[in-house]
Amino acid sequence: ATHEYEILDDIECGVMLHGSEVKSIRNGKVSIDEAFARIRHGELWLVGCHINEYPQANVQNHEPLRTRKLLLHKRELAKFAEKAEERGHTLIPLDVHFSEGKVKVKLAIARGRKVHDKREKLKQADADREMRQALRRGK
Repeated sequence: ATHEYEILDDIECGVMLHGSEVKSIRNGKVSIDEAFARIRHGELWLVGCHINEYPQANVQNHEPLRTRKLLLHKRELAKFAEKAEERGHTLIPLDVHFSEGKVKVKLAIARGRKVHDKREKLKQADADREMRQALRRGK
């Protein structure tokens, strides 16, 4: 995500999930590659996040690509929404992890990079890597 986007701000929020979704996430069967967040009717929603079905859940299984509600305090959401509404900004998930037994999503406000910005970032990373290697060899 950091190659495609310039990260401006981030926040950690909770997710409303079914039990079988939590089990799948514990097994590492979650993909946020195509996911993004959207603010609809004053609520924050995660769209396009794929959580595989849990094989032992039988009939109680969940839909893998369903839209999931993200949980934030109203003040946090208002502050975050204000920044996200600016032109060219989007909300993308950076990470899905467990914190104190609860599933959390690290959500970021990001601006898409242009092709020349991506190239510039790669050149800068190469230069930094070469400098670190030169310093290491010099020791």
